[in-house]
Amino acid sequence: MQDPEKKRPMLERIQVPKTYDVLADQLRRTILDGELDEGERLPTERELVDQTGLSRGSVREAISMLEVEGLVSPKPGRFGGNIVRRPDNNSMAHFVGQFVRSRRLPLRTLHETRETIEPALARLAAENRTEAELEFIRSLNTEMASPGMDAARFAALNIKWHNAIAAASRNDLLAALLYAMSYGVIAATTEEVYDTPDIQEIVCRAHERVIAAIEAQDGDAAYRRMERHVRATRAKAKAIEDLELPLDPPDNR
Repeated sequence: MQDPEKKRPMLERIQVPKTYDVLADQLRRTILDGELDEGERLPTERELVDQTGLSRGSVREAISMLEVEGLVSPKPGRFGGNIVRRPDNNSMAHFVGQFVRSRRLPLRTLHETRETIEPALARLAAENRTEAELEFIRSLNTEMASPGMDAARFAALNIKWHNAIAAASRNDLLAALLYAMSYGVIAATTEEVYDTPDIQEIVCRAHERVIAAIEAQDGDAAYRRMERHVRATRAKAKAIEDLELPLDPPDNR
């Protein structure tokens, strides 16, 4: 039985945010709201200490948090400092990779995601692409069809082809998500899926059908043809669908 003299507390325990979290949040909002341009230098540590009244240790911790998030990068030298960066596709690739690894997601999950978003990206590309983007998409497929193409090179070009269509969609969020997932595709399908000239030829022909729909600006046809293509790719990789996705960081970081 509860002691009647023990009164229930009227107030909950107060959690006070750490000073470096407060500073990091202020700097983060300043960057994301565009008050600091990409390439611009943050105030120096001394300037931030003077402006905020925080210790140098708190200022360094806040800047370190932003560096991990990809919002600033250190530049050595007399004219260096902490340089502002905008989140880009590589930033999303980094965090999606962490998400995938931490949950040990299988290749099946990636294929399901691709089947959901890639047909929509193809439709949007058909509606929004420029002539220059169309020519780039076509040139990648022409290179893929080169005789004697090894599996690793073919897979890398295939990823560029899919990402070129995503870029032409004008939907930056979906395009960035596809880009972030691309490295799992390269790692998982380099040899298992694209290891014979016959399969490479089939892929290139499927690409040609998608390109024709995008050239004709036929969104419905582009959707259907991309949907068939990614489903066929999944069927080829069925035997390894339960393997964990080894999303590697981009080589062009």
